[in-house]
Amino acid sequence: MATRSRIGIELKDGSILSAYHHWDGYPQWLGRILTTHYNSREQASDLIDGGDMSSCWSNECWTGKEIAPCVKEIKETAEYGPQYYSQRGENCPPRYDQTCEEYLSEGEEYSYIFTNAGWVCYDMIEFNDNDPEIVEIPSGARAV
Repeated sequence: MATRSRIGIELKDGSILSAYHHWDGYPQWLGRILTTHYNSREQASDLIDGGDMSSCWSNECWTGKEIAPCVKEIKETAEYGPQYYSQRGENCPPRYDQTCEEYLSEGEEYSYIFTNAGWVCYDMIEFNDNDPEIVEIPSGARAV
């Protein structure tokens, strides 16, 4: 089962540019991947520029080759990186939200924002009074 999340970057005017992330969006995995492999404004921006993704850190990618109706071939690669939906022929560009409130209103289970202070994680399912809770991203790099 997926732990859906959204990965965003805060722009200078306070708006957010973001991409949907399907698998393992909880802080113990995705949070640590983001702080380990995408911990600069340039790296975060490059990740989000690719648009919606299945995973931001995988050694599998879609080749674009259809092997059955609605099924695209997946191949293993030597390097890890994002598995974008665009690799399987979908058009899922980044989403633009004018405010943080707008960004946090979509219903994913976790939302991440790269700010001037680094990554911030919001738990979207464990909150009171309709206010998302900021949760800690565990320290330590992921194994790969």
